[in-house]
Amino acid sequence: KETVGGTTYFYTDTTPAPLTGMVFPNYHLYPPTAPHVAYMQPKANAPSFFMADELRQELINRHLITMAQIDQADMPAVPTEVDSYHSLFPLEPLPPPNRIQKSSNFGYITSCYKAVNSKDELPYCLRRIHTLVFAYDFHAGGETMMSRHFSDPNADAYFTKRKWGQHDGPLPRQHAGLLPESLIWAYIVQLSSALRTIHTAGLACRVMDPTKILITGKTRLRVNCVGVFDVLTFDNSQNNNPLALMAQYQQADLISLGKVVLALACNSLAGIQRENLQKAMELVTINYSSDLKNLILYLLTDQNRMRSVNDIMPMIGARFYTQLDAAQMRNDVIEEDLAKEVQNGRLFRLLAKLGTINERPEFQKDPTWSETGDRYLLKLFRDHLFHQVTEAGAPWIDLSHIISCLNKLDAGVPEKISLISRDEKSVLVVTYSDLKRCFENTFQELIAAANDNDQINRTC
Repeated sequence: KETVGGTTYFYTDTTPAPLTGMVFPNYHLYPPTAPHVAYMQPKANAPSFFMADELRQELINRHLITMAQIDQADMPAVPTEVDSYHSLFPLEPLPPPNRIQKSSNFGYITSCYKAVNSKDELPYCLRRIHTLVFAYDFHAGGETMMSRHFSDPNADAYFTKRKWGQHDGPLPRQHAGLLPESLIWAYIVQLSSALRTIHTAGLACRVMDPTKILITGKTRLRVNCVGVFDVLTFDNSQNNNPLALMAQYQQADLISLGKVVLALACNSLAGIQRENLQKAMELVTINYSSDLKNLILYLLTDQNRMRSVNDIMPMIGARFYTQLDAAQMRNDVIEEDLAKEVQNGRLFRLLAKLGTINERPEFQKDPTWSETGDRYLLKLFRDHLFHQVTEAGAPWIDLSHIISCLNKLDAGVPEKISLISRDEKSVLVVTYSDLKRCFENTFQELIAAANDNDQINRTC
């Protein structure tokens, strides 16, 4: 247990008990990268003690977006609060006050915000249909499939500018700018999985559209605005059974999925227009596998029986395992990066405590407190950590030295250490266990004084 600011924190020791003949190190160590992850990563010139820069930047960007706020003076039209939500931040350009253009999906003027719920202080996505507000999970850094894959104004040129028959068939993939088939299958697996979950619950998605499919990271998909149509089109006159048309809506979901897949295969929304379907399917036939073509045909062709999202599993086939393996490998890489920093919180607490002690200008009306007794030893230890120099007098900076010494201090190992005064006239030989005792006693002295002061303030 550890007491900080009057609050006691308890930590459970989950270290496995050593087997007979097994010895664990008595202070924390960083093992090398696991071999099954090491071969997937580019070789670096030096070992890394921290997570990959790409993953770190991605997480930082998500944090920045999550914490972003607006200047209320510049955006007076954004309300300060909506019900229990506050700190609204527009995720889309705000519609002008006199806007009459309605959403092509819902038939209403819409807007979208990030907001914080005052009940749990967590961020959410608010989709406002300018009669209602729907709250969804917020995924920082997400972009729509429309903006990622269908924002190129030249992508539709194949269907809109060329006359069919000018060429001996569609251009090959490498010249047509088409997406890799592996990426399309990765999307199919995720979207069909989402539909399977929704349909198994006896519900329908009804918003399987590139403008409502979010992409986070490189290929992670999420479906947005689910449930909006169920509210907007609710008809209480259907024998009080809102699920009466659910089977019909589920069939429409499969058609919508087929259109999304076809648009991705053509890299163009023009390909799903009725007059372009023949061209689009020929493009798919020439550039992609027969499985992808058959899946699209199955989803878009009228059937004599009710279709199920489970019916496309044989067409996905072993590609499902390819996506599962990719997800597991990604998980292994992230876990390996997490393992590099698993001790950072503990090391930060040590440095924070040490910083509250070293060179404190005054304590209990004693201006020399930090320069005497146990505190003087901790000051010399701080110099040993951070202020080493080479024989030529240049700074000697070695992160592994700092981490190793902090780990030994935290564990209180019996290893001896030589501490040299700044004038180099004194050399003190102590053990890390001695330093740990000085460290803990001194910090507890500060905590006791802080708690006494809080008690006095509360009494006053």
